[in-house]
Parts: sequence; structure tokens; C-alpha cells
Amino acid sequence: MKNLVILGAGTAGTMVANRIRRRLPADWSLTVVDPEATHLYQPGLLFLPFGAHDEKRMLRPRARTLGRGVAWVTEAVERVEPDTRTVALVGGRALPYDLLVIASGARTRPEETPGLLGGEWRKSIHDFYTLAGAQALRGALAAFPGGRLALNVVEMPIKCPVAPLEFLFLADAYFKARGIRDRVDLVYATPLDGAFTRPTSNRVLSAMLSEKGISVETEFNTAEVYADGRKLRSYDDREVAYDLLVTVPVHGGAPFLEASGLGNELGFVPTHPHTLQAKGHDGIFVMGDATDLPSSKAGSVAHFQSEVVVENLLRVVHGRRLDEGFDGHANCFVESGSGKALLIDFNYETEPLPGRYPLPFLGPMTLLGESRLNHLGKLGFRWLYWNALLPGRPLPVPNRMSMWGKKPLPPVASPKGDEHAHA
Repeated sequence: MKNLVILGAGTAGTMVANRIRRRLPADWSLTVVDPEATHLYQPGLLFLPFGAHDEKRMLRPRARTLGRGVAWVTEAVERVEPDTRTVALVGGRALPYDLLVIASGARTRPEETPGLLGGEWRKSIHDFYTLAGAQALRGALAAFPGGRLALNVVEMPIKCPVAPLEFLFLADAYFKARGIRDRVDLVYATPLDGAFTRPTSNRVLSAMLSEKGISVETEFNTAEVYADGRKLRSYDDREVAYDLLVTVPVHGGAPFLEASGLGNELGFVPTHPHTLQAKGHDGIFVMGDATDLPSSKAGSVAHFQSEVVVENLLRVVHGRRLDEGFDGHANCFVESGSGKALLIDFNYETEPLPGRYPLPFLGPMTLLGESRLNHLGKLGFRWLYWNALLPGRPLPVPNRMSMWGKKPLPPVASPKGDEHAHA
């Protein structure tokens, strides 16, 4: 018997397991390793701070998300030993593998930033990238009387790069609904040189921040947090004061990757950008947030990657050449507040462009433009996630990004002079 082992049963690992379980030859076993008993719908975390109380709809028992024929091991991974092709578990057991998929995701590491954890954690300092953090922030926002709310991205890369912008747009609408927007100063402190990484979308999103009265501190590389004095300090000695801090902490890979010597300095696995094979390891594939790729760490990326990973696993099984089929494709809804959202679609080479999606020229979704339908699409995605995406059912969306229905634009020149809006 030969063994395919998948480390991680989040979005990426679950999709691959469910897609491949009926396509493996009879002499192959399929095992997923994940110690967590429940599966969390992470996109729902964004809405909890603003009054949503639907945690029950965001969680499902892990056993219900994995299909028949998938063996689930609930022990944690201690390390991977590529030389002997074994996975050492914390309890002492070793799992042999012939093929391995690393889909262990990314985790937040607030302990990496001096002053972030301590007596003010979950008091005047909050996060929303974890369930407990989003729940605590819900209470903090409801009780916030006014003052300066700073959202700080400590370091890139992070899961769902548009989520910090979505949070600020929703915060603007939330405080307007509470009737205290004129008493709230919203500040975005980001290590990027703009609101987003691509010129056209950066221009659109920066304009939205400006229109909503949200100030931006760009190229802000956080050195430490003065929790008692309620200030952030950057490595170039700029400061951002706050009354309430919402942090997006440093992200890193799973601890076992460092112990295995498979991760880079942040714990993400060096990965071939098109085949998704781990560099230097022909029996290992990597996907989702665990890779070091310049694609977004987002659920849509895991979906598009899953098709390539499944295809390449089967190609290895049958002795065929790998498919270089992943082009960095990502698409993301961007909540903009007041019941509207944008949709962006891009890949390694092509930035988000205006147009229609998923049907060329017909849509019904609008690309790089606000609409009510896009917002409804984001809300409806949860049903699609539980009933089609995770079970591995085919979706009418191409794996590779298509230019049909998009309107190419000339590059946008960077503005001259000082780009910092100092807080």
C-alpha cells in the first residue's frame, strides 16, 4: 500500500482530500492530519466585530467536512523527515508517506512584536484574525465612545491582504450607523507604499479611503507598541497614537516546518510557482497559506491551487510530467460598507482590472467597482464554501485567470513627492 498524506484540514487540505479521494488507485491510502476538531469559516471573522453573532454558522465538526475514504489523524505534527519520507507526530507515532501535501496554513504571531501582548491585550489592543479576537473586538467596538482607532498591519505577507481595508470601510459605516463617526478618527498604518500592491487597484482603494476620511500612514514598519502610552513606533521612529488599536500581527507558518528545515525565515515553504511542488523535494507539494509564493493568501487561491495539486499528484502516481498550471490566480470580494462591495481578479502577471465576472461582458459581478450585487455575492459565498468548495465539487470558474471581459488600462504613474499622510 502506498500513502498520500495531507498535513492540514483547513480550506486547502480539505479541498484536495475531497477532490482526490475517488481518483486515487486502489493501492493508495489517503490520510489527513489535523488536531483541530472543528473547521472555521475564516471569511466570517470580518463581520463579527461589527455586531454579527453567527459563530454557529462559521463552525462545523471536522468529521463532517472530510468525505468517505479519508482517514483523519487528530494528533499534531512534530516534524517532517523528507529523507525517510515520514511524518513524526507529537505522540511519538510516525506516518510513512510516498506523497505529501503541506496545507498547514498560516498563524498569527503577536509575540513577535514587542509590547503587543501584555496587560492591554484584548482591552485597548485587539485583533480580528482569530475567533476569540474577533469576538472580543465586537464588545470593544460596541463600547467605543470615540477617539482614534488605528489599524496596523505589522508585516506582510498576511492572510487575506484586503481584509484590513475591508475592516476600515466597515468601521466607517458602523460608526456612521452609531451616529458617532464625527468623533472617530480612523487611521491605517501599513508597511506597503499604498493601500494595495497593484497600481490600478491601489488608485481605486486609496481614493475610497480618502473619500471616507480614513488617513493612511504608508511604509510604516512597526518596531514596537507602547501599550501604556497607546502609541505605535516604526523602525524609522515615526509614531502613531491610538485610543483603540486593531492589529494584524506578523504571520508565520506552522511550527513543525521550522523543526523540519522546510520553511523560510517566516516558516513558509519555498514552492515552485506553477507546479506547487516544494523546491528540492519531489515528493512534497505545498498549497494555500503555507507557500512562500507571491500570490495572495486567500481562499480563492487555495481553490485554484487545489486543481493543480490534484492533477500533479495523479501525474506523479501515473509517472507523468508535472503540469505547470497555476498562474497565481486570485479573486477577492472587498467589502466597502453600506451594503456594497468590490470584486478584484488578478494573477502573478496581471493586476486587478475593471470589467465583468465570471461571464465575459455579462457578469453579473462588476470588477473593480462597487455594487450591491458584489456584497450579496460575498454573503452568499458562505453557502458555496460549505456545499461546493470544501466538498471538492467542480465550479464554473476557470483555474487560470481569463482576460475576457476585462478592460486593460495603462500603468498608473506613482505620485511625486512625499506619499506619507503622517498620523
